[in-house]
Amino acid sequence: MRQHDHDRPGGEFTASARPINTRLNRLKTRRKLWLDVHLWLGLTLGFLLAIYGLTGSILVFHAEIDEWLNPTLLTVEPPERTAAYRPLAEIFAAGRSAMPNNAKHTFATYPRNDAAAAFRLSYAVPNGNGANDSWQVYVDPYTSEVIGKRLMESSDSWLPHTFIGFVFRLHYDLLLPEDVSPVIVGLSSALLIISVLTGLIVWWPLTGKWRNALTIKRHASGGRLNYDLHKTSGFYTALIMLPVLFSGIYMVLPHNVVLVLELFSPVTYRYWFKSVPVEGLEPIAMDRAVAIAGERYPNGRPHWIYGAPGAEDTYTVCKDGVDRPGSWLQRVCVVIDRYSGRVLDIDDPAIGTAGEVFTHWQWPLHSGQAFGMTGRILVFLTGLACPLLFVTGLIRWLQKRRAANSKMRSPDGV
Repeated sequence: MRQHDHDRPGGEFTASARPINTRLNRLKTRRKLWLDVHLWLGLTLGFLLAIYGLTGSILVFHAEIDEWLNPTLLTVEPPERTAAYRPLAEIFAAGRSAMPNNAKHTFATYPRNDAAAAFRLSYAVPNGNGANDSWQVYVDPYTSEVIGKRLMESSDSWLPHTFIGFVFRLHYDLLLPEDVSPVIVGLSSALLIISVLTGLIVWWPLTGKWRNALTIKRHASGGRLNYDLHKTSGFYTALIMLPVLFSGIYMVLPHNVVLVLELFSPVTYRYWFKSVPVEGLEPIAMDRAVAIAGERYPNGRPHWIYGAPGAEDTYTVCKDGVDRPGSWLQRVCVVIDRYSGRVLDIDDPAIGTAGEVFTHWQWPLHSGQAFGMTGRILVFLTGLACPLLFVTGLIRWLQKRRAANSKMRSPDGV
């Protein structure tokens, strides 16, 4: 009588190997499906990922780069270490004096430190053709003197007039019309999230060879080096790339994201709020709005100040470095009625609902500001990895395509 395999010495290994091999083959088949999804998402959207990543890396340090490129406009020399800023009303009045009477003050950026930067005051100036040109005026905060001004964007040109302005537009809307760019940028970012997730599935070592999955092989061939660069850079940047991509969706399609969040937690969105015009009541000045925000949050430093050029627009004052218990984030924004000075909304992660705290984290995560210089460097490096992922992925696809074509042309492949 013939002895069965499982009755032979060592036959237990043969029998038990069969379900293991079957399971491994099933996992490999499933991974092939995810590889196809990852491949086609990479081929169709990889170039956009490279653009988002490279421009995002630049924007992590946009203020420093802009000051380096334009030192005479954007930097000042403090008269002494203990010198104080001139009153905000005086600084805003100086900026107004450099603009036409019909210019509307739309935005102000506080100097990022006391030792270098100037006040940046943004204005919308009607150009006579029913559209506005965008200008910035730069004011020395210690003397209230206008350092200079420059045209940022004009309605007769689809390209911004400054390098950082160009990078911002390319990153935020791909230089596309504003009626289509949010959908294209948001949808492509959502698909890129799927690409990252499928990449992690494909990367996962089914045979448990973790060292090969986590490292680059030394003295490898060009093809293997390209493959290792793709898989390792994708794995090590995924933890940063996923929240950055999602926060990008939130920033271009906030109303859609908030609509979903409201299914789980109440959310207020500061751009929903409107000022209520009162007959005979003049709007408060922008410096008064900053003072109102300072009364609510005395510590910290103003950063962004949104003007109220329209009759129903609100002032929004965002402050950094607001240290208080209950939140890791030290950034708050206060929305103020431009007529009454009443506080309409507060973006404060220490007191918000779960949904509101989630939205408050999006910009700090996207820019890396949430974790200081360490966070900024991580986002910077992740952005640089994006063009590397696109190029190495494209090379990998071309290599496999050439190999498949060669096999079909060879006699053994017929």
